[in-house]
Amino acid sequence: MAKSSAYQSRQPDENGVISWSGEENKIWSELYQRQDSLLQGRACKQYMDGLALLDLPAHRIPQLGEIDRILQATTGWQTAPVPALINFSSFFSLLANKQFPVATFIRSREEFDYLQEPDIFHEVFGHCPLLTNPSFAHFTHTYGKLGLDASKEERIYLARLYWFTVEFGLVKTPAGQRIYGGGILSSPGETRYALESDAPVKVPMNALDALRTPYRIDIMQPLYYELSDFDDLFTLAESDIMHLVRQAMRLGLYDPLFEPAPRRVS
Repeated sequence: MAKSSAYQSRQPDENGVISWSGEENKIWSELYQRQDSLLQGRACKQYMDGLALLDLPAHRIPQLGEIDRILQATTGWQTAPVPALINFSSFFSLLANKQFPVATFIRSREEFDYLQEPDIFHEVFGHCPLLTNPSFAHFTHTYGKLGLDASKEERIYLARLYWFTVEFGLVKTPAGQRIYGGGILSSPGETRYALESDAPVKVPMNALDALRTPYRIDIMQPLYYELSDFDDLFTLAESDIMHLVRQAMRLGLYDPLFEPAPRRVS
């Protein structure tokens, strides 16, 4: 996780309401309408069903309480407002308690097309619709509980599994390949790239392989793992994931399919 952020999260008032500015609501509206128009025929049915259930406002940033009412009624989850960046311990603790962390800021105009850290659009639009789905909710809850008890090194391996499922996962459907990863679903460029470009490698999901696969957060993904069925997430949650983590640690990482990130000059 990044160590610092240029953004400052908004604090809810005593009623849990955040006062967003007109410009912030406008940024949400433009992000929402641009991405909503892309997802038909690209996002998986489970995501589209969840998006319909949440009925997110198109012209303003939703209040977290509005989302919580739907999540609690469907899978018992709720959101948790957090600072722009949180550590692994806080992240896993929230998931283990069925609370999905949402950083309460929205990106600036300068980073409208791409933002490395998750903002409220990424968290709410990208992830919250699928938290209405029992298989996805169960996997995320199980992942949080495992991470809470894991060692520092085990958490680094677990992060790769999250990356290649919750963030950048694809799924096979009778209608063709579809997206369920929130990192893709909240990005117009990656939405098109993941399904329509010949550049990335796409392979069937193998949890052990995913745990051993390096990734970079600041590029289009060179590799995606594809579930054979969306409910495979439930099956994966019921498997011995930590056994696979220990196996991955013994075997080590695969060679990356990307160049090293450029070094930052202080």
